[in-house]
Amino acid sequence: MTPTSKTIIFFGTDSFSEAALRHLIQAGYPVGAVVTKPDAPRGRGHKLMPPEVKILALQHDIPVWQPARLDEIIEPIKAFGDTIGVLSSFGRLIPESILQLFTPGIINIHPSLLPAYRGPTPIETAIANGDEKTGVSLMLLVKEMDAGPLYAQADYPLTGNETQPELYEALADLGGSLLMQHLPHIISGELTPRDQLGPVSYSRLLHKSDALADPGMYTAEQLARKVRAHLSYPKTKLTLLGQLVTITAAHSSPERTSILDVTCSDGHFLVIDELVGPSGRRMNGAAFLNGYHA
Repeated sequence: MTPTSKTIIFFGTDSFSEAALRHLIQAGYPVGAVVTKPDAPRGRGHKLMPPEVKILALQHDIPVWQPARLDEIIEPIKAFGDTIGVLSSFGRLIPESILQLFTPGIINIHPSLLPAYRGPTPIETAIANGDEKTGVSLMLLVKEMDAGPLYAQADYPLTGNETQPELYEALADLGGSLLMQHLPHIISGELTPRDQLGPVSYSRLLHKSDALADPGMYTAEQLARKVRAHLSYPKTKLTLLGQLVTITAAHSSPERTSILDVTCSDGHFLVIDELVGPSGRRMNGAAFLNGYHA
């Protein structure tokens, strides 16, 4: 693969984006600028922290743009001349005024097999639904959310044990590899996108309120999948022995194994393997039962 002389403007924010940017840098592509969100407060101290892609870009002396409004970058993009856009987990809608600046456009890495799971949480949705496979799609970005024509897709089989962070990391690397495989042919015009085919489905934005789980609304297997799917955010909270705790690992069982087991809608039980108590201490279920309740 020979890197192009066409300048790449990269749009991204989090660790999923960082993987694609790292692939571009390591392959020698000329990344003219990285567009990302403004630094945001994180953690208990609410300290302003930069997005992951900003840190990586600055390590490689790539200019970083963090516009409050995206129309602020129209003239800087034009100054580069002939450009192509690459986007991965940016988290903001790109207006038509930006899309039309690139040739052939902005290439988007989406972590699902489109048209399945358009929207913001395809990875979490695949785990929560118990899918047997997922994947990544390389598509041409259009104004409508995740509806653009496809350049390529790659499948990723699921074992039924993946957690949200594990699958994010795996699909981020797969997406970067898929981009490297096809980007030269997209730039040269040898590869043109095809329309998405098949039934369309959507994933939804998750909120803090989604952490609270009513066992009576889930089978034991569904609740175990919810724990794995929401491990990073919004997490899964249950009341055990009168205390609200965060469940970080659990599995389903047809039989009760402990007084800590949670009865679910199908009469099966959610066995608590690990949790975080109200004080923030992580422990296994046995330790919680042995007297640590705070």
